[in-house]
Amino acid sequence: MGISNGDRAHVLVQAMPYIKKWAGETIVVKYGGNAMINPELKEAVMNDIVLMQLVGI
Repeated sequence: MGISNGDRAHVLVQAMPYIKKWAGETIVVKYGGNAMINPELKEAVMNDIVLMQLVGI
């Protein structure tokens, strides 16, 4: 079961101060272990990285 669009919007509103703080900065993401082996975790990590790029981080 995924999260609703309303919940996504709420999370993004709550994250806005951090998004503004880190926008344009270089972010290092450590990627390894189970996230590389487990297909569901791999997809979740990649989705998070895409979201970070879309919001300008």
